[in-house]
Amino acid sequence: MKLTVLGCWAPYPRAGGACSGYLVQAGSQNILIECGNGVMSNLQKYIDFRSLDAVVVSHLHPDHYMDLFCLRHAVSGARRTDSSMGPLPLYLPGEPEKAFGEISRFTDAFDIRPVEALPQVRHNSLEVFQAVIGEVSISFIQADHPLKTFAMVISGEGRLFYSADTKWCAHLPGAAAGVDLALCEASVIEKDREYTSVGHLTAKQAGELAREAGAGQLVITHFWPEYSLDTIIKEAENGFGGAVTAAVEGLQIQVEPFALLHAPGCKKV
Repeated sequence: MKLTVLGCWAPYPRAGGACSGYLVQAGSQNILIECGNGVMSNLQKYIDFRSLDAVVVSHLHPDHYMDLFCLRHAVSGARRTDSSMGPLPLYLPGEPEKAFGEISRFTDAFDIRPVEALPQVRHNSLEVFQAVIGEVSISFIQADHPLKTFAMVISGEGRLFYSADTKWCAHLPGAAAGVDLALCEASVIEKDREYTSVGHLTAKQAGELAREAGAGQLVITHFWPEYSLDTIIKEAENGFGGAVTAAVEGLQIQVEPFALLHAPGCKKV
């Protein structure tokens, strides 16, 4: 399984950056996790959008789905010229109703699959929703955020936990138990810890979640652009008890066995 970071900022990107977006490739599957502002452009540096097998959105805040509008036009246009191309499966929460309703009208591009309509299975003693996409399975775990949000365990050639946006939830370390890599939001630094009440983790909590889960590696993401990345990394390492990797556009990681395939530099301010 290979993870490519397409965007890592929230709720707006630094200059030249993008909001949440991650390309997961396992076996023959290309799966886009999140489609925030700027992600569509970065995706095309790595694959043709026609090669996507599915798109998965954790929740319907704009920094996680806004480039679906771009992707919709690309896919619908491609389908007009290639009658053999079917709609692209799109997994997303069925609420809030207004945002879901707007996206669900894009049937010219997407096969809409609400997470809540998926089969339920047991995962690490939790009831979760599950999607199977070729050789990849995705377990959707309820997170704690102002909108309906799902964390995920993505299993294929390796196992990856993605926290999505969430405040601390006691069940998440268990849901992520034993994963090869945890991809966790690190939206808040300790001096602003009270802001976690709106549904986010501190960098230190991201580290603690991964440590309690026994994750092999931790990649932190979802950064407030005005923070110092040095501070975020240091606090995450304090929580994790070891070295962590900070997401940056273009970062590529082999999940199992873990390897940094490409680690572009990132200006730290």
